[in-house]
Amino acid sequence: MPDLRPLASVPPADVEALLDAAFGIDRHRRTAYRVREGLQPIGALSFAWVEDGRLTGCIQCWPVQLDTDDGRAVPMVMVGPVAVAPDRQGTGIGHRLMAEAIAAAGSDAPLMLIGDPEYYGRFGFGAQRTGGWRMPGPYEQRRLLARGTVPDHGGMVGPRIVLAA
Repeated sequence: MPDLRPLASVPPADVEALLDAAFGIDRHRRTAYRVREGLQPIGALSFAWVEDGRLTGCIQCWPVQLDTDDGRAVPMVMVGPVAVAPDRQGTGIGHRLMAEAIAAAGSDAPLMLIGDPEYYGRFGFGAQRTGGWRMPGPYEQRRLLARGTVPDHGGMVGPRIVLAA
């Protein structure tokens, strides 16, 4: 029976192996990795899908912010990667992981990602408010998607560093 559990309960090496299998070993060159560099995933929003003791899917969510052109820092959550083992793709695991992360974050949570609008549109993600956003590396503007209470202002998406008190 499949088991949905916190991603933190899975060995990090298993997560890395799944990400390599799903996206290739050169995945670290992607712009999303630049945004997430130095961050830890948000535990309450990151999940693993385990079948018969094998990690077959995972989703990670990250603390990011939009540094707006008018000087504000707007906290958001970057969703992804959403990874499914190649032999289990097309079975609904990715859909279930997305639904869980969105539900855990809340329906109006400020979520963003880089992905295919045709796929992520079914979860309410769109590019209507991201036209003025920028990223630290190459990306296709139409693939910069958001949902929830995100700003419709120009700015740079980057890591949100939470400082300890």
